Amino acid sequence: MTVPDPHAPVHPQAADAPVSSLLRAAIWVAIGALIASAIVCVVWVLVGDQSDIIGKAFLTILLLVAFAGVTILDAHLAPRRPAWFALASMGTWILTLLIGAVLIWMPERYSWDGFTRFVQFLFIVLILQLALLHVRLYTKALQRYDTPFTRTVAVITIVLVAALVVLLIVPLMFDEYLRFPDIYWRIVVAVAILAAVGTALIPLVNVLFAPKKPRAAAYPAYGAMPAAAPAPAPGAQQELLPWPNYVDGVTPLPMLPDGSPDWNAYYTGYPSPGAHVFGAPQAPPQGDGPQPNASALDKAATAPHPGYEGYPPPPPLPPRP
Repeated sequence: MTVPDPHAPVHPQAADAPVSSLLRAAIWVAIGALIASAIVCVVWVLVGDQSDIIGKAFLTILLLVAFAGVTILDAHLAPRRPAWFALASMGTWILTLLIGAVLIWMPERYSWDGFTRFVQFLFIVLILQLALLHVRLYTKALQRYDTPFTRTVAVITIVLVAALVVLLIVPLMFDEYLRFPDIYWRIVVAVAILAAVGTALIPLVNVLFAPKKPRAAAYPAYGAMPAAAPAPAPGAQQELLPWPNYVDGVTPLPMLPDGSPDWNAYYTGYPSPGAHVFGAPQAPPQGDGPQPNASALDKAATAPHPGYEGYPPPPPLPPRP
């Protein structure tokens, strides 16, 4: 019996096998749709009328090339996307291909319908892509606070958005041959209002009940590792820089409210207003308190001071990584 090698490398393709199989199936469906559209267009060329057949054939070639390009782009972007979004994007482009083929080869009722259909096709592509983007962002908002209520609202809203897409696309495709009554557009407006309300519910619920992300401190503690530094190993204590002292090397400097050392006190000898003192020299006495005699002041003035011209040397720089 052969024992598996524990140090053998694990191939990431094994974990992504379901996603890869779904994506491969979607690409085969796209290839089948491309071939079927080409066959339908060829049959239409052979049995259809001869009006502007060269222009329609040229537009068909452009449509097929564009579909092949976006399919290749989706295949490259699929590993960075969720599996359902990659499949939905591929299905959206397949639907766009079929709609474009119908608009190109559908008999024209008026002589100026060629440019009108091109504009309508651009609007259809825009509606489909906006709906796909809406679903992607909406599911991200749902993941922040996923409850039975929000999940139910999300499902109903996505169904309403899909129904609104169908209600908007059908008039753009068949407005030459179909007359839509007033009640149809009333239904479109009603569905749009319900979809907008459902879209706004999830962000509002997130604002009220979703857990907030912890905010970072405005001022990091002195000596803490910078944000770009790698995180310490689990169980290891974070090493901080030593707290600076006065020129005597013993008395620690005061700490400002933001957690940084009071470097001004290093030069003046007195803490800044609001600084927390750790046994540092206090501020000079004021008022009627006892004053030092002249002999003590003369000795202090004539005593040698370290540094340059009687000033203390500059504080040491903290070690840099």
